[in-house]
Amino acid sequence: MEKDMQYGSDYKFIPATSIGSGVGIQVVSDIYSHTIQIVNFILVGEPGTSDYVIVDAGMPGSAEEIIAVCEERFGKESRPKAIILTHGHFDHVGAIIELVEHWNVPVYAHELEMPFLTGRTSYPEPDSSVEGGMVAKISPLFPNEPIQLGSHVEKLPEDGTVPHLPEFRWIHTPGHAPGHVSFFREKDRALIVGDAFVTVKQEYLYKVFTQELEISGPPRYLTTDWQAAKKSVETLAKLEPSVAITGHGLPITGELLKESLTRLVKDFDQIAIPDYGRYVDKTIH
Repeated sequence: MEKDMQYGSDYKFIPATSIGSGVGIQVVSDIYSHTIQIVNFILVGEPGTSDYVIVDAGMPGSAEEIIAVCEERFGKESRPKAIILTHGHFDHVGAIIELVEHWNVPVYAHELEMPFLTGRTSYPEPDSSVEGGMVAKISPLFPNEPIQLGSHVEKLPEDGTVPHLPEFRWIHTPGHAPGHVSFFREKDRALIVGDAFVTVKQEYLYKVFTQELEISGPPRYLTTDWQAAKKSVETLAKLEPSVAITGHGLPITGELLKESLTRLVKDFDQIAIPDYGRYVDKTIH
């Protein structure tokens, strides 16, 4: 590894998986979502072209699988223009260093995620006390120390544009992480959500394994600001997306997306906010 890049000392493989692991879904012609264990990474670009971007970077130890998926979709000699992060939690940057070394491509993230990506600040510890199931209980095993990407990571442009994805704009959707962003394309109302909301109750091992489609708020054990998380869901709902590709769970489209998102906004306190937990502020219920 290059000296200016390293993972935190708590970086390790996490033995959690779902029934969808290893499965890819072509959501629209140029957006492909692939599941690695319990998380999705997304490829944006028409198959067979050399013009594509990776959104998020999977679980620890997943670099070979990500590279293989990219080669199958875009060709052996292809390389992405960039890796763009919705945020820097371990399950979204798990293979980032190996991918940067393999392709020598830039990484982009929101300015507020930079401390977690340049070795300066650890994320708050996962909350195993939060209301939820087994995944929440084992969350203290999850890495939360900052990774060090050095000069390989750059801030997203302040004007909302997304490098190498001219039709998309990024939207600041904090709550789950301070610099969490989502990406929206006006022409077909495609929304790459990250973890601002997900389509599986990520705290429950059974639901994670079966990937049962169920719109929910951000994963509870790593969400530290529920007021901001609620506002972020309201912001995304106002976009009236036609399709949403989330960081966890299956893509959701059409009327089901509209109805589910409307319900999530209306009943966010009941659906998303846990009844108890270290980061739950009782005043927002």
